[in-house]
Parts: sequence; structure tokens; C-alpha cells
Amino acid sequence: MRKPEIKKVLAVVLLWLLLSPAILLKAQNVNVRIEGIRSEKGQILIGVFKDSESYLKEEPYVNKIFSKEPVTDGEMSVSFSLEPVVYGLCLLDDENNNGKMEYNFPGMPKEGSGFSDLYYIGSQNQNSVLSGSPLTRTRLRKLQ
Repeated sequence: MRKPEIKKVLAVVLLWLLLSPAILLKAQNVNVRIEGIRSEKGQILIGVFKDSESYLKEEPYVNKIFSKEPVTDGEMSVSFSLEPVVYGLCLLDDENNNGKMEYNFPGMPKEGSGFSDLYYIGSQNQNSVLSGSPLTRTRLRKLQ
């Protein structure tokens, strides 16, 4: 090869190497199946956490809000896009549409909630959500 051809080939290879991480880290769909929804009133809130520190500070990486219109027999599925890393999800069945968890006098939640897996266990836990995984099932619970 002549020098101008080698420079062109090197430029193309360098460009490909620089762009390939951006292509590989393209957002992927996360599908969440939610079970145990008591009422069709309100909305479903999902907080997405990247690490245990943000979870403990209650500072999600991103918040997602979904209408409960597709609820059938207390179940629904939602999908959203995230970059492909491991996340923890925190769900709230916000029955009164105020955007926050309601508590009774002793401090127990009045509304349903669920978790993909609690981040205090550690970010290496196998039950956390990996973006692009086919399906995550979460059962909402109301503590009495």
C-alpha cells in the first residue's frame, strides 16, 4: 500500500474505534411487568437508581410516570429506554396522583410499592435490572 492509502485506512479505523462505544451503548428497552395493583385510580411512578448511594439519598437517576389505564386484573406492563447498565427500580402505586408515598400514623405506607431489588444489598446483586433484559417482574405490596 502507498502512504496515502494507509492514512485513509488508519483514519477509517480510528473513526470506527471512536464511534463504536457510542453505538454499543445505545439505549435499550426495559420491560417491566407490574402485578398486585389494587386500583385503576392514580398512576405508577418508577424511580431508576444507578447505585446504592443515590437510592439511600432518594435521588433517582430518572423518574418515569405511567398511566394506569392499561391495568387488567391488577396487572400491567410498561416499557422505557435506558442505557445498558445495571439499575435498581423502585415503584409506587400513586393512587391519589400526588406524586409521593402516603404514610399512616405509625409510618407504614398506605399505597402499594415494589422494588426490582433493594440496592442496600449491593449493586452486584443478580436480581437488579440490566437494561435490555427481556422482562422484569415486580409485585406491588401494601404493608398493613
